[in-house]
Order: sequence, then C-alpha cells, then structure tokens
Amino acid sequence: MKRRDFLKTVAVGTTACLPDVAALLDAQDAAPPTTMGIVEYSFSVNPRTKSTLDFLECTHALGAGGVQTGLDKLSPDYLEQVRRRASELHMYLEVIVGLPDGGRVDDFERHVVAAKQAGAFCLRSACLSGRRYEDFSSLDEWKRFVAGAKKRIALALPIVEKHRMPLGLENHKDWTASELVSLMKAYSSEYLGVCLDTGNNLSLLDDPMDLVESLAPYAFSTHFKDMAVEEYPEGFLLAEVPLGQGFLNLRHAVDVIRKAKPRIHFSLEMITRDPLRVPCLTDKYWASFPDRGGLYLARTLRLVREHRSSKPLTKVSGLSRDSRQKLEEENVRQCLAYAGRELGLEERPAGAG
Repeated sequence: MKRRDFLKTVAVGTTACLPDVAALLDAQDAAPPTTMGIVEYSFSVNPRTKSTLDFLECTHALGAGGVQTGLDKLSPDYLEQVRRRASELHMYLEVIVGLPDGGRVDDFERHVVAAKQAGAFCLRSACLSGRRYEDFSSLDEWKRFVAGAKKRIALALPIVEKHRMPLGLENHKDWTASELVSLMKAYSSEYLGVCLDTGNNLSLLDDPMDLVESLAPYAFSTHFKDMAVEEYPEGFLLAEVPLGQGFLNLRHAVDVIRKAKPRIHFSLEMITRDPLRVPCLTDKYWASFPDRGGLYLARTLRLVREHRSSKPLTKVSGLSRDSRQKLEEENVRQCLAYAGRELGLEERPAGAG
C-alpha cells in the first residue's frame, strides 16, 4: 500500500495526531518520503505519542521511516504487536532506556530483553538528564557525577553484551566530544557506543562538525537536528529549528556519519521550545570544565556572531496547547520533507537495508 493510500484509509483514526489531514496529503504529494525517523522528544504535548504503538502510527502518518522511543508496556503480547506493526509499516525501532544503578539492574535487563523482543535495532540512553553547566557548581560535583556514571555504565555493559543489544550513550550536554571518545576507548566494547546528537555540544563549546567527525566512528544511533543561535548578555541562545533553517552543515554531517556507519538510522529530534540559555560568560558555567579554555570560548562566540539568526528565535511559552501541538507537527513535517529532498534520506523500497 502506498503511503498516500494508507493516509486516506486511516485519516479518521489519526486526527488527534494530524489536525489537518487534507493539508498533510498535499504536503506528502509535494515532498518525497524519507527514511528519517523521529525521536519521541520531538513531541511534548501530543496525546497520540504517549504509547509505543500510537507513536508508530502517528509518525508513519507523518511520513517518517522509524522511531526512537520508550516502551510503555513490557508484556510479550504487546511487544509482539510493536514488532509486527513496525515490520508492517517498514519502520525501524530504537528503544530509549535508563541506565541501571545498584537497585535497578534487573529492571534494566527486563527493558533490554523487551527491546530485543520488540525488534529494536539498538538502545539509547544518557548519563545526565539535565545540563552540565546548570547541574554542577563545582569541579568536585562533576567528578562525583563522572564516577557514578562510570559505575552505571559498568553495570549496563555485561547485560547488553549478554543480550547482544547495542547501547548508544547520547552526548546530552554532559560529556564534551573528547571526554566521550575517551569513555568509548576506555570500555572498548562492540556493544557500547554513542547516540550522536548533532546540536547539543554547542552548549559545551565544541565545534559541531568536529564533534560529528570525532563521534561518528562510535555511533549506533543519532539525534539529528539543526541549530540557530544569537547572543545575549551572559552568553548565547541556542535553539533547535527545522532542518535547513539553522547553520549546521547537515549534508556534510550525513556524509560523515554514513561513511563511518553505513547502516545507521537518522532520527530527527526537533524540539519545539523556547531557546536555551548557554551562560558561557558567567563564572558558574566554567566550574565543571577543567580542560576548557579561552580558545573554546573565542571560537564559539565567533561562530555565534558569524551565524547569528537573521530573525528572532521562536518562543513557545506563550502559545496555547493546541497552537504548540500544531507548531510541533509542522516543524516535524518540514524536517522530514527537507531530509528526503536535500539530505539524500529518501525512502528506499520496502525490505532494503
């Protein structure tokens, strides 16, 4: 069944996800489908993205080629439904999990086993849920976090190796590129790698293309995004924007990642939110960066000034829930259309690798 025909048959069932199905059909005719998938964090207010099965249906209707999401149920019957539905839709599945701690090792293994039963290609996790420059006020605090993160990785590694399930750690505004490479080398496991986020490490003053080139050899999965920037008194503002509307060299990023990992999936993380403040001109920002210096700051501020957004960065805090949902979906649709049209991520025939 062609994607447009599928949309026609499920239009009534997907109106919670697609408020204007006719407009989407027109957009699908105008833009090529794409193999790019969608990360669940691209949606924050859509009720159709709260279960794994619903997320598959919703993102397929939008034209995506796969998903990176959590599993909302771990029963064998449900996991089989997820596996079968993803296969029917010719969509890939990557599963988001939390790293284990001393009391959650069994729970982590249950999620690893469940992800494998659901047909997941890999797992994605992160060591820090927040942001390094906001969460840590001293170098000692950062060092305690690093020690704890390494313990959690050490707990996870035997489990993913046992079940032969690759685990990608995201550069989640915690590790600099060099720190994450060092972490990969220290463990040197074929089942431990990276979920490569193309935009996050600007907030840590890493050059975005240097980051891609250094992490691509370790990548199991991606959070693919474009970024826009502008200065503010304490540093700079950083915002995800629809692909092609920011300043990242996206085609080069795709080429570098594909060369290193030809079978990797590109998963969109288009977070529609207010711009993030990166206060790199404050004392607190530098508290947990013993190896960063003036060169990193000067290079990043120069990049911000050279690529300052030509229009004010979008804010969503004043929007109604409905308006925010529509904006999220429009941003995602624009990204998927761009990925197929400009990035060589056009849809392959069913069954292609």
